[in-house]
Amino acid sequence: MSQTSASFGPFSLNPEAGTLLRGGQPVNIGYRAFLLLKALAGRPGEILTKAELFEAAWPGTVVEETNLSVQIAALRKVLGTDDSDHDWIATIPRVGYRFQGEVRQLAAPGPGARREGQVNRAAGPSIAVLPFANLSPDPDQEYFADGIVEDIISGLSRLRWLAVVARNSSFAYKGKTADVRIIAAELGVRYVLEGGVRRGGDRLRVTSRLVEGTTGNQVWAEQYDVTVGDVFAVQDKIARGVVAAIEPQLYAAENALTQQRAPESIDAWGYAMRAMAQIWTWDETENGKARDNLGRAIAIDPEYPSAHSLLALAYMTGAHMGWLPADEVVPPAREAARRSVAADSDDPWGHLALGYVHMLSRQATLAVDELQEAIWLNPNFAIGHLLLGAAYGFGGNGDEGLKHLALSAQLSPRDPNQALQLSAVALCHFVAGRYTDSIVSNRRAVHLRPRFTSAWRTLAAAAGLVGDLETGAAALLEAKHMQPELSGAWVEAYLPLVRPEDRERFIEGLRRAGLES
Repeated sequence: MSQTSASFGPFSLNPEAGTLLRGGQPVNIGYRAFLLLKALAGRPGEILTKAELFEAAWPGTVVEETNLSVQIAALRKVLGTDDSDHDWIATIPRVGYRFQGEVRQLAAPGPGARREGQVNRAAGPSIAVLPFANLSPDPDQEYFADGIVEDIISGLSRLRWLAVVARNSSFAYKGKTADVRIIAAELGVRYVLEGGVRRGGDRLRVTSRLVEGTTGNQVWAEQYDVTVGDVFAVQDKIARGVVAAIEPQLYAAENALTQQRAPESIDAWGYAMRAMAQIWTWDETENGKARDNLGRAIAIDPEYPSAHSLLALAYMTGAHMGWLPADEVVPPAREAARRSVAADSDDPWGHLALGYVHMLSRQATLAVDELQEAIWLNPNFAIGHLLLGAAYGFGGNGDEGLKHLALSAQLSPRDPNQALQLSAVALCHFVAGRYTDSIVSNRRAVHLRPRFTSAWRTLAAAAGLVGDLETGAAALLEAKHMQPELSGAWVEAYLPLVRPEDRERFIEGLRRAGLES
């Protein structure tokens, strides 16, 4: 296909900008899948051999044949079927594939039109991922560095709230030295991610830096040191780590920007960002402010999915900590989560919120299903793995929960929800009967978040069960200070431990620590 845009069915394909649109809206598609689609749609009706497709998507690289079939399957899932209910891409057994839809060439845009690779910075958060510099003398590392960036772009494109500049547009700056503020202005983005790759023997060091485009200030930086092995596995590991680490940093940066704006100028997104920061303080007063801000966001945009998912999370964190009566807040939380999923079923935050509601309602199977859906939509969703681990723990499968919690910590080692992570680890150890390990994790959780009621409760129960009555009594005092109505009856009615025997042990531990009722 030439660099001229083309369309088929509801889709338009722009090879120059590296974008695929459906009905004018961007479609998340990986770089290799895009190259395959460009090759197939560029020769509609013709059979392209597997060798031709490998050369189109992996030029000069030897890869396993399964890579091709995986990418074709992903393309078919994205494209769906045509009006005759046929796949756009047909398999020609033992030969290759054929694009079997009608492709129409589109006229090039006029000189005054916005480039497809450029985004509107005023419309919301946006980012450009620049080609990572090859800091090694070996030119072959160029392919490795490019592969990491392509995977990062693909991963960030899964974040529904973030506009990501197309690969072809950001790669126009490859090998060039320019002020990131100028690049941000030219591409119309708020943030720029840049980095470098250096190889020494069998060791690789990858550095990355997130910069605010207007000021040039650094928002986040990280360094990854890995041993060279399977190239694609290493690329995937680094890209997933970068994407997972960036997401909470972008939320924090967006919240900081909203704090600089006058109240009358804040939009629904701004109120949602303020609320997200307030929810994750795990503070009763801040939780109330979050619910107020989400009410304002919904007043501006009644069908805003992010506002509804965050409202559900605010309600349920309040119930989880014991600040809000569960009987009163679970129904509106469930309704808000369902509205979020109905408004955008591809947004992982809606499924996360609904999974949290199910988890705290002791509906463990439903919780796991929703949280797995959230992770399927965004495999780098650290908090999705975190809550999935907690859901397994509350369901009585602590060891399975610890696997997902370890993955969550690996994806986002400096996550602002680290106290929740540690508290969930402590819960999993508790249900597995490892009370000393539970105490260790909960001590760290309350050190990070002194008002984390849930961690104080479990710390008191675990300490009581091992006979550390001094620690148990002190933890119970803190828990009762933040949740005066804490009692054995409350644990039996509302603590989301599914198995009766787990609740019995929890109550017994609290009683040994000094709980009177």
